[in-house]
Amino acid sequence: MRFLPTGEQADFARTLRSLLAAAKVPSVVRAWAAGDHAPGRELWSRLAGTGLAALAVPEAHDGLGPLPVELALGFVELGRAGVPGPVVEGAAACVLLARLGDEALAKRFLPGLASGAALATLTLPGGSPYALDADAATHRFTVSAAGELRLAPGGGEALASLDPARALSAPAAGGELLAAGPAVTAAAREALHWARLLTAAQCLGVGEALLGRTVEYAKQRTQFGTPIGAFQAVKHRLADTLLGLEFARPLLWAAALSLEPGEVAAAKLTAGEAAYAAALTALQLHGAVGYTQELDLSLWLRKARPLRDAWGTPSACRAQVLRSRER
Repeated sequence: MRFLPTGEQADFARTLRSLLAAAKVPSVVRAWAAGDHAPGRELWSRLAGTGLAALAVPEAHDGLGPLPVELALGFVELGRAGVPGPVVEGAAACVLLARLGDEALAKRFLPGLASGAALATLTLPGGSPYALDADAATHRFTVSAAGELRLAPGGGEALASLDPARALSAPAAGGELLAAGPAVTAAAREALHWARLLTAAQCLGVGEALLGRTVEYAKQRTQFGTPIGAFQAVKHRLADTLLGLEFARPLLWAAALSLEPGEVAAAKLTAGEAAYAAALTALQLHGAVGYTQELDLSLWLRKARPLRDAWGTPSACRAQVLRSRER
């Protein structure tokens, strides 16, 4: 089994990385956290122009997919750059709508999501009960435990979040009933696995960004006239962090290739824990400066913990892995 991207896939990832490097994403994240979504929407429109949003949408509805491996590659880049917004939720909503088999609903929503003209957020059984960035989303989908898919109205109780760029809210009651029944439940289950996969990819990217910035800092910061990166304890800490991320990488690609629930859960668990460990390493080695909001590092530090728990806490992912092994 091949766990390395093809030349075409690698070119796609490099294109995204180049686009994001020129986009001044930290300023976009700060604007998003302050409630100004215009720069974030503009960035998402540019990303959608590369075909990223269309990778979760079938070709029959103006998409290019579904292509989970390419989408996972793209979401690693989104995590590395710290892109804000309900990007995972939008992709999962595309999977949900495509799997329903309802042509009217697919034609109504999927073309706009594939082109990047619309943003969607989503809540599902098994995920968080709170909607991410509902105030910025064009469409707010929610699936109940009873198997009802609704288009939720705006509003809902806002909640405090560890990451200011991840606004959470309880979905407002009611809304248009789009579909109901076993087909919705089955589609929601598959969308949940995609959401976990793409969150794992984001976690990997966040961890890589944190490690890269910490390595650069360790080369520049001196103590007793020596760069702290020369100290054995620092080297070991950075090496352990790198090992965790590199261990998560093949699990992510295996999950993207198979979409098997147990493998997806293992990838989410491993990548989430690796990103969180990278955040702890970054915070410790940066010292007091790591706590400051003015430092761009804080934008990634604040993402690691919420992403680790989003779309499947470590305990929920461990339980899924065990269930898969028992079959």
